[in-house]
Amino acid sequence: MILTDAEVQRCLEAILELAGFATDTMRREHPAGADVWTKSHAADWVTAVDLAIEAHVRDRLGTWFPGHGIVGEEYGVSAARDAGGPVWYCDPVDGTTNFVHGLPWSSFSLAVADGDGLCVGAVADPHRQEVFSAVRGDGARVNGVPVTCAQASTLTGAIVLTELEGTRLWDGMTDMAGALSDAGCVTRVMGSSALTLASVGAGRAAAAVFGTVHPIDVAAGVLVAREAGCVTRASRRVDPVLGGEPSASRAAFVAGAPGVVDAVLDAIG
Repeated sequence: MILTDAEVQRCLEAILELAGFATDTMRREHPAGADVWTKSHAADWVTAVDLAIEAHVRDRLGTWFPGHGIVGEEYGVSAARDAGGPVWYCDPVDGTTNFVHGLPWSSFSLAVADGDGLCVGAVADPHRQEVFSAVRGDGARVNGVPVTCAQASTLTGAIVLTELEGTRLWDGMTDMAGALSDAGCVTRVMGSSALTLASVGAGRAAAAVFGTVHPIDVAAGVLVAREAGCVTRASRRVDPVLGGEPSASRAAFVAGAPGVVDAVLDAIG
């Protein structure tokens, strides 16, 4: 199923409304004590805010788009009622570890994909009150203002963002950081994959590199980066909904300014 222009507009309006709700909730709530716990291991945080935001998103999407599917970080998969129907990907708080500790780098991420792939998405940064949004074929925006990726043609003096695999370094991460350093480029580990990708789309870093990715975490950020002009490369183990040109890199997914993405891939090896 391919969304019509009118349906795309409805999805965009829904995403922006929900991004506003998430922003207000994350700015207002500061979870502690019984409102914070762990899931699969002692460093896998979740909060009452994560659950409240995703529950609200599911309730609203179920009302507005009853035939669509939903895949969420906290409540799992709700299959689409319509065969081949659009699917929403929601991470209510991407960067929960940062959120729990009061480090202001976490985000809300929501995107929808149809039969042609990622269609509409937004990443909300509550700490800076910015919403990065994108519509397939219509560019990327920050608070409604069009943005493009960096026009860098060299890694010298640039920033490349990456993320850990949970709490672990991914295979090739150390080698990449060393190679980038030799090229005069610095590496930053930020703690929110969605916001990392959105920041690259906004031209605030030259590229983003991930050892593993899942659409829940990165779908909206990938669309923002791509619509801002970034080149995206994906290994075979990446979910096809994310798209990206094929890559044999040790990294699962790379998004970067066209002038430097090949150099980043060379650094990964």
